This record gives sequence, structure tokens and C-alpha cells, in this order.
Amino acid sequence: MKKEKSTKSNISHNPGLHRQAEHRIWYKLDLSAIVYPTLQRKDFSSVYRLSVVLKEPIKPEVLQKAVDIALTRFPTYKTAIRKGLFWRYLEPNNRPGPFVQRDICNFCMPMPFKAGNRYLLRVYYYDCRISLEAHHCLGDGTGGMCVLQTITAVYLRLLGHQISNGGFVKNIDEAPDPEELEDAYMRYANAKVCPPRPGEKTYRVRGTREPFYTFNVIDGILSVKEVMDVAKKYHATITEYINSVLLYALLEKQKSERHLRLHPVKIAMPVNLRRFFPSKTLRNFITMVYPSIDPRLGDYTFEEIVIQVRNYMRYYINEKFLRGDITTNANTQRNPLIRIVPLFIKDFVVRQFYTRVQDKNSSAGLTNMGAMKVPADMKPYISRFDIYMGQPFSSRTNCAIVSFEDTLTINFASSIMETDVERYFFRKLVADGIHVTIESNRENQESFII
Repeated sequence: MKKEKSTKSNISHNPGLHRQAEHRIWYKLDLSAIVYPTLQRKDFSSVYRLSVVLKEPIKPEVLQKAVDIALTRFPTYKTAIRKGLFWRYLEPNNRPGPFVQRDICNFCMPMPFKAGNRYLLRVYYYDCRISLEAHHCLGDGTGGMCVLQTITAVYLRLLGHQISNGGFVKNIDEAPDPEELEDAYMRYANAKVCPPRPGEKTYRVRGTREPFYTFNVIDGILSVKEVMDVAKKYHATITEYINSVLLYALLEKQKSERHLRLHPVKIAMPVNLRRFFPSKTLRNFITMVYPSIDPRLGDYTFEEIVIQVRNYMRYYINEKFLRGDITTNANTQRNPLIRIVPLFIKDFVVRQFYTRVQDKNSSAGLTNMGAMKVPADMKPYISRFDIYMGQPFSSRTNCAIVSFEDTLTINFASSIMETDVERYFFRKLVADGIHVTIESNRENQESFII
């Protein structure tokens, strides 16, 4: 592989030369993206979904034009993954596609690298909804949201609406900022010491596996104001409050199973590093924190859970600790001995570590995209956003949160039949006086009545 470089000034008027130059461009996978292809298997593919619900039914032929136009603005998303001797990498993909499809019930399907003309993203529509599914090796939710909102803005413009650029909506007439394409981890992974990562076996939700490939989704739709008012009563932010409710639900689930020995309950929560380190990257730039409760220390009231979560968040989520954490990851990649180890050996070691250690380090996943901002002239056409973490690696549930205006959606996704965690979770919200509207793709909706 050759070193990435810009060739625009030499190729703009010669299509043949342009094609030759594009073969010289490649993008090294970022520090997080390296892991995701390694873990790929038929029932786990590191695919996440972002959706926007508009106020009028989608016109698929117009949406296809919007995808074709908008995607050229995101060169690291218009790529295919390739395998080298030591590392995988992304290269430009100019094959036809990705093609807009009518939505399916069991979404976030595995994404074989050679299928779909080798694209690592999919676009779906249904009624008023546009959904983007992306493989995590392309980028995190922030990068994916830029792609989705830009596609949506172009779609609305094609319908005759005036939509401004700004925020997640990128200017399709401008070349991408070089910072958008960078591996931001390597720029900020420069701490002088790497803090230790204590880890022990945590409580894991056990359930009945659904037939392959069944993806169970339960959505809770709430008022941002109501949730904020309740969170304030506990002297917490919305994120701290929702984390506390999920920990409470997991504790209740473990208690109901009458284990002879209790285990700590821990949530894997990605933190958007752009909040702490200036970066415009549209690739992965997140790290994980793990708020937890140890029931072996005694019974916790919900108020005590909130205090524990609040103190954890405010102690660990800061620039110093986060810099140390990403430096630990970066040092592994920088190791000259590891760099020359063949890819198939790296894959084996990473897969064993994740299966035996990393996956057992949390009881559930929770991601919070926060409040979605869109250009003011785009707001009248949008009802809400949704975000879904893909197929869990093991039999557990994952939770994702996003809000728009006064609508907050909490999206649970799992591959097991039981819905106990979701039921405990939403019952607690209702008990705190929050009104919840439930939606699901499950055929038997009585299975999760709260």
C-alpha cells in the first residue's frame, strides 16, 4: 500500500488519469475501526442504524438521487474495505450504489464485505422514515449523523425546499476538510502515563436466543421536558438519570433470578471525544466508560444509584482521564513488534481477547447521541430521530438515546426473547411520573407490556 496523498490538481480534466490516481488513495482504519472487522461473524457485524422521521411519506426515486449526490461529499464513507498483509484499509468505491431499499423488519443485518457492491452502508425508507445503516469501521454515530442529515437536506432540496448548511449538514459543493478524514486518536494519544483498567466478571443477562436473524426492537418515546424535570429532582443530568434507570433495571433483573452469588452490574457507554478534544473527524472518535453498581456491597436505593453514577461520570469523564485511556489503545498499535505481526494472527488474538475479556466487562450497552441540532429551515420537516446499536455480541440488550426538540426516543435492541430489562426500565420511568409511548417490531407486543 502506498501513502495517502491528494491528487486533485493533476486529475481534474483527465478521467483516465483520475481513475488511476484514485487507486493510489487509501485510508488506514482508525484506532477503533481496526477491531470491528476482526469481530465480524454471521450474527454480529458492528452495524448501527440512524433514522430520521419526516412529516411526509418518502419518495424513493428522489431519495436515491439525494444519496448519489450527497455521498460524494464523504470520501471515507464511499469506500470498500480491503485486506493487506498486516492491516485492513479502506479504498475509494465507485461501483454503482448504495441503492435505496424499502425497509425490513429485522434490520441491522450482517454486512458481508463483498456484498452490495462492497459498500459498507445501506439506506432504507418506509413511510416517512429514512434510515442509514453503517458499519462501525467507517465511523461512529457523529460521522453517520452527518451523512444522514446531509442526505436528508439534499432530499428536501430536490423536493423544492430551501435548506441551509450547518452543523451535521455539510456543504456538498465544498471539498471535505482534511480533519474530517483523520484518525484523531493518534493526534491526542500523548499522555505520559496510561491509567490501569480494572476489570472483573460482571452480571450478564441470560435469555432465550431468537432464531437467526431476529432483531427485537422496543422504542420508548418520551418528553424531553418531563425527563429533564425528573432528572433535576435527583440532581442529575438526563444522561446520568437514564444510566441510573438502566443500572436499576439490570439490578432488578439479577435479583429476580435468585443467583447464589451476585456480580457487579456495569454499563458500557461510549463517550464522544469531540467534546474534549477539538476535532472535525467524521471517523470513529469515541472511548468507553463503565458506570457500575456492585450489589455485593449491599442493597442500593435508586437515589444511591444516581449518586454513584453522577460521581463516576464527573470524576472519569474529563480530558485527562480520556487522554490516558486512548493513549493505552494507541500504544498497542504503535508497538513496532505488533505492527509486523501478520493480520491473521492479530485477528485471532483480538477475537480471543474480546470474547474472553472485553465482552464480559459489561452487562449492557448504552449510547446517548444527545440533542440533535438541524438548520432552522430544516426543523419544520422533521418529527424525530432514532438511533439503534446493532446486534449485541452476546445475549444482552443494548440501549440508545437521542432527542429532537421535545421528543426523546429510547431504543432498545436485542436478540433474545425475554424483555425483563426493558420492562423494569420503563416501569421505573412511569413510576417517576414520565409518560412513555411504546413502539416495537415484535409480533407479540404483549410480551413487553409495562
